[in-house]
Amino acid sequence: MTIFSHSKYIFKAYKDIMKKYISLILLIMLTNCSTHTVKLGKKCTKLAADNTYEKSYVWFINKGNLETFDDKINRENCAHNGEKL
Repeated sequence: MTIFSHSKYIFKAYKDIMKKYISLILLIMLTNCSTHTVKLGKKCTKLAADNTYEKSYVWFINKGNLETFDDKINRENCAHNGEKL
């Protein structure tokens, strides 16, 4: 295996990773044009009765529910649920 053949594999891996990042960025941008909005950052829901909760870094929110979103889903809930910030 030569240096050049090794660089082909590195370039292919880099290209695959960049395709995923570009797809995610385009998805977020297109979502902003619809009836939804995107919030980024670690946020959690409140702990349910069966000790489960939802956690995500990307949240797609209906614009009608935007006013109450931060009350229900926020970063402080992650700390209350036992997550490390």
